[in-house]
Amino acid sequence: MSTETNFFKFCPNCASKNFTYYNNFKFHCNDCDFVLYHNIAAAVAVIFTFEDKILFTVRNVNPDKGKLDLPGGFIDPNETAEEAVCREIKEELGLEITSNDLRYITTEPNNYIYKNVAYRTMDIFYECALASDEVSISAKDEINELVWIKRSEIDVNKIGFVSIRKVIGAKYI
Repeated sequence: MSTETNFFKFCPNCASKNFTYYNNFKFHCNDCDFVLYHNIAAAVAVIFTFEDKILFTVRNVNPDKGKLDLPGGFIDPNETAEEAVCREIKEELGLEITSNDLRYITTEPNNYIYKNVAYRTMDIFYECALASDEVSISAKDEINELVWIKRSEIDVNKIGFVSIRKVIGAKYI
C-alpha cells in the first residue's frame, strides 16, 4: 500500500488490500487490476468588489472553519461554471446575478480536505462589482459572517484556501 494520504482501506471491486494509490490520484488494485482515477473537482469563487473593498465570507464549517473565504462552491454535473456561480451566489447570499455580471479572472489548483479525503480542485475565479456593500447571508450553516476588507488591509494569512490566497495576493493586493 502507498504511504501517501489514503482513504481507501481495500479495493472497491474485489476487497483486496493489495493495492497502490499513487499521489492521491490513481488507485490500482494489484490483484484484480481495478483502476480508479481520483480526478480534480471543479469549483467557482467570486471576488465581489465595492469601491476599494473585497467581500470575504468567514467559513462556518470545515475545512478551514473560521478562516476567510470567497462566496462560491462546487460545479454540479451538467452545469457550466457561470451557472454554478449564479446558483451558489443565490444559495449563499440571496443575490441574483447573471453571467453578464461576471468577469473571468483566472484558475488556480487547490486541495480541499473533507472527511479525511483530499479532493484536488480547480478553482475558477470571477470578479463581480457591486453597486452597494449591503449583502446578507442566506446560507448561515456555511457562512458565519461577511466581511468587507479594503485591499490595502487584506492579510492573506487569514484566508483559508491556498488558491484564494494566491489569487488575492497576486491580483488584488
